[in-house]
Amino acid sequence: MRLGCTSVRLNTVVATTQAPIRPDSTRLALAMLLARTAVWISQRVLRRSGGVIGGRVIVKLVPGAGEMLAAGRRVALVSGTNGKSTSTAMLAAAWATEGPLSTNSDGANTPAGLVWTLANARTTAVVLEVDEAWVPWAIRTFGPEVVVLLNLARDQLHRNPEVGRLARAWRDALSAVPTVVANADDPWVAWAAQTAQHQIWVGAGQIWDEDSLICPECGELLDRTDGWSCTCGHSRPACDWTISDGVIVPPSGSSLSYITLPGPGNLGNAAQAVAAATLMGADPEAAAAALAGVTAVAGRYATVRVGDHDVMLVLAKNPASWRASLELLATRRNALVLAFNADGADGRDPSWLYDVDFSELRGLQVTLCGNRATDLAVRLEMDGVEVTGQYGDVRGALHALPPGPVDLLATYTAFQDARRELGRAA
Repeated sequence: MRLGCTSVRLNTVVATTQAPIRPDSTRLALAMLLARTAVWISQRVLRRSGGVIGGRVIVKLVPGAGEMLAAGRRVALVSGTNGKSTSTAMLAAAWATEGPLSTNSDGANTPAGLVWTLANARTTAVVLEVDEAWVPWAIRTFGPEVVVLLNLARDQLHRNPEVGRLARAWRDALSAVPTVVANADDPWVAWAAQTAQHQIWVGAGQIWDEDSLICPECGELLDRTDGWSCTCGHSRPACDWTISDGVIVPPSGSSLSYITLPGPGNLGNAAQAVAAATLMGADPEAAAAALAGVTAVAGRYATVRVGDHDVMLVLAKNPASWRASLELLATRRNALVLAFNADGADGRDPSWLYDVDFSELRGLQVTLCGNRATDLAVRLEMDGVEVTGQYGDVRGALHALPPGPVDLLATYTAFQDARRELGRAA
């Protein structure tokens, strides 16, 4: 079955309000009061963020709280294996050109965090980053007006290793969604998005294709000579929005300048964010211009001054994101710190390192840190990358490098460790 593009009118007017959205249910109001008490205790006594515990209290006391809190709102969901937080921040900035909105900028993207975001939202417009495994739940619960689908690839082996299973769950759930803004270059995303009522296709690119070599429709090997296609007729759809020479090209054919985060992956994220904001009523040029204000997302791409070094922080958590990040950093040719952990959110099995090609780092000054730095050192040696040294923490790894710019690439827990170690600026 060949995918085609459905024409969608892009003249929706955003309705926003700065008045509090108050729950009609006395039970929900009481639950929110108790949740705020739990959050206060978590923050003041346990020194934790507290948002997730607040959401858990609400969901436990009022199982239907998500539906109640979403009633009367215009909700946009953003999901994918990689780039969720960045794309959510971009969409929030772009759509905010039409009026105030709320978003889960803390990255709490599973049910408790999402409910807590809505419980505290003071606007009708809401943008939510959603963990890819929870997309069906979020669609059922929040009734989104639009869902932005970025990509699907393997995550850690203990979490979402089966891309096809996720795509099938998305495909089943998306039939209830009015419009999806989907990455046409990802075969799994395009297949899943096919069931939505309308599609807006964006040529956002796909740096990592190792998890989408076969056709989702029939299981045959895809032909990637020109885009992607299969003998069964399943093929890359013609795009409404494209990218050309570093600019975003909307259906009108004009060019929208893009000045913000580095790398082709982020350019693709930006194109989907602007397309979604335009769907929700924003002016395309204003939406694209607003992305210039997105310079760091929860520490990602932040630059921190540490002694004689200006350090840019980059998060990468799985083979696809490491491939994209290495491609970016190899072009910058800065000294490099690689921080590699295998704890909790990282996944305890680091064998996926052997799916990543590190040869582009040859000739760079590279130091290592993290509790599984030795695993990474072995992998780098196999690809001919010379390591200057292996250190116990980020500062030690930095001090071993000469003065000047440094890029720090880290897995999730190592990234959080680096932010704490380098201070509040990160």
